[in-house]
Amino acid sequence: MSAVTSHCRSVEQRAIPSVFGVLYLTLAGLAIALLLAGCSSGETTGSASSSAPVESRAPAPDIVDGLSRLARTEDERFVLQLAGGEVDFVTGVNVGPTVPGSQPGQLAVSAETWRRWLPMIAKAGFHSVRIYTVQPPNFYEELLAYNNAHPERPLYLVHGVWIPEEEFAADRDLFAPEVREGFRRDITDAVGVIHGDAVLPPRAGHGSGTYTADVSPWLLSWALGIEMDPKATHESDARNAGREPYAGRYVSATAQASPTESWLAEMLDLVASLEAERGISVPLTFSNWPTTDPLAHPAEPLPREDLVGIDANHLTVTDWPGGYYASYHAYPYYPDFQRYEPGIADFEYNGQIDPYAGYLTRLREHHAGMPVVVLEYGVPSSIGSAHHGPLGRDQGGHSEQEAMAINAELLEMQRDLGIDGGFVFEWADEWFKFTWNTIDYELPRKRRQLWHNPLTNESVFGLLAIEDADAPGIVVDGDGSDWDDAPAQVIHESRGRVREVRAARDASYLYLRITVKRPGAWRRAPLAVGFDLTPGGAGGLPGVPGAAPTSDTAVVISGDEARAYVRASNDPNTLIYGRLLEYYDVDPASLAPDSGVWNEQRLISNRPYTVPTTGEKRPVEWFDLNPLQTGTTDPNSPGFDRRALFAASGDTVELRLPYLMLGFADPSSRRALVIGRDGRITTSAVTRVGIAVALGDEVAQTNGYGWDVWNTVDWDERPKAGYDQLVEVVREVSRPTRR
Repeated sequence: MSAVTSHCRSVEQRAIPSVFGVLYLTLAGLAIALLLAGCSSGETTGSASSSAPVESRAPAPDIVDGLSRLARTEDERFVLQLAGGEVDFVTGVNVGPTVPGSQPGQLAVSAETWRRWLPMIAKAGFHSVRIYTVQPPNFYEELLAYNNAHPERPLYLVHGVWIPEEEFAADRDLFAPEVREGFRRDITDAVGVIHGDAVLPPRAGHGSGTYTADVSPWLLSWALGIEMDPKATHESDARNAGREPYAGRYVSATAQASPTESWLAEMLDLVASLEAERGISVPLTFSNWPTTDPLAHPAEPLPREDLVGIDANHLTVTDWPGGYYASYHAYPYYPDFQRYEPGIADFEYNGQIDPYAGYLTRLREHHAGMPVVVLEYGVPSSIGSAHHGPLGRDQGGHSEQEAMAINAELLEMQRDLGIDGGFVFEWADEWFKFTWNTIDYELPRKRRQLWHNPLTNESVFGLLAIEDADAPGIVVDGDGSDWDDAPAQVIHESRGRVREVRAARDASYLYLRITVKRPGAWRRAPLAVGFDLTPGGAGGLPGVPGAAPTSDTAVVISGDEARAYVRASNDPNTLIYGRLLEYYDVDPASLAPDSGVWNEQRLISNRPYTVPTTGEKRPVEWFDLNPLQTGTTDPNSPGFDRRALFAASGDTVELRLPYLMLGFADPSSRRALVIGRDGRITTSAVTRVGIAVALGDEVAQTNGYGWDVWNTVDWDERPKAGYDQLVEVVREVSRPTRR
């Protein structure tokens, strides 16, 4: 280690625990900044050569009113002060607290995982990482170790604190003692954690342990709170009407502030006061989202989405050098006012109508005079989707390449429109995540983290794909030769039209390889595959009525296309959204057992609604799962598409089907989904999946396929296709602006 590098690291290791540290920085800040600007860890990013110059991202704090300030808000600018120049568009990535097999309250990301992820995030060009609440000590230890080892390319930290959600949901009162005092306690704990000065006892759903890693030199901002539930917030405001606005040392509420805004002012003032005691000032914000934004949305079809507003303009800061800013979780597909609201729905950006750009512009205009940062945005690379968005920016249904391209496009848009930063959601896929149009079918819910449902968009937002490490190593591309070495079972052999059927599985899919006698036989006659999990059935297979044992779901391959079906008598859409809720007409005869009626598989993506400003009645909206996506599942192939479920060539047909499309509620415990005629959702045990294959009028009944219940899962990761293109944009918009 050179003398210069050694000195750079020793400087970065120094904390600012007291006023003496502040005085030291006052006297030596300029010299340190110049020295750090020349430091190098010997590591470059991207394809740059080792001799290429690297702009230093070392912290360059100044001292204002006796407080060390790394970042500041200045009118409508959010400024990160680096040795290599000032940054006024801050980039970051949100990191969740789970890995496969864990729930969020377990905070199960290991030190080894953080040790791998943090350098990857920094190398991608992001300035910062955002966490939502206190993590176990290993996160802070690994962040400190990484930053000390890379003084000119550190990762900065946006830290959050969850409000006591369960208590708030129960009391519907932010000022209830268990909510207010609980949040104050958690804020106090979090500040101690940041400064490496906390010992937290075990508490369910919270980080605990001994915290000695001081990461405060890289603390970029505090972002308190959660996406507030509008109904609970509205009730809390009503219960606390007439309260005097909070007046604090650093943060206060204005006379126009609601009780919620006053409560948030108190909490931000607390974190500011605690940091000031330690000699630090950083920009402050609270989490917000379109559902509780301060704008009026008369075109919003759902009243709860415009029930209450929380306005960052109703808080003020005094004598706080770090400043204050508005932040939002803002996605391009929800709420629906983006489709209909004048000034948003018809907003023009770069020569085309772009409602997301219109919404960001409205936020920027409302918060004139203060910075606005988008702390969450993105689209998922899932097979399923939960909502249609303008310009095809749907809540799912994207290939990895499409999702990364949209994320890059939105990041550039944010910068162009005067937004002061963009934080993509999220770093890695999280299997436990749920969404409204699949959650009721994933049972039992406490096991959702043990398997992955590719139809659930919320679980596939990551820049890293998280996949089963014990997957059989099968590439669905129509070749089929890799099956010979895969851990697959031969479940059928014959000299008929269907010569062989093999099956395999992982935590996301059931795989089939079907070998036929005559190459391309499915182009001359449909090839139907039926799956039987529960008692009862549809009286045959689609197009082959009565010719096979009963089945619950099926895939029919005809020509170059494959389509998935579910028997009407166990179709969640028909029984719940059709018969029970009457969103659309249902033929009662189709619901009879063995009716022989098959419905194409699809996901509901919007309930019927009326646009209040026009009276237009909009019907139920669907996301079609057919035809099944083709392509190759080899990430190294130019034709790669993670959504690919079907490929066929020569005498080989390959399928991989998500478990929900087979009718499973939980493959890890072998439970099938059962929908009652009254819409009640239950499950039944599955010992072995019955599998039948029909080609023309010949039906092959296989031995079926089964597996052992699993209670643990191993996982692998890889950057998603298109990741490099996103990284290029991140690096471009993250460059310092020297002023």
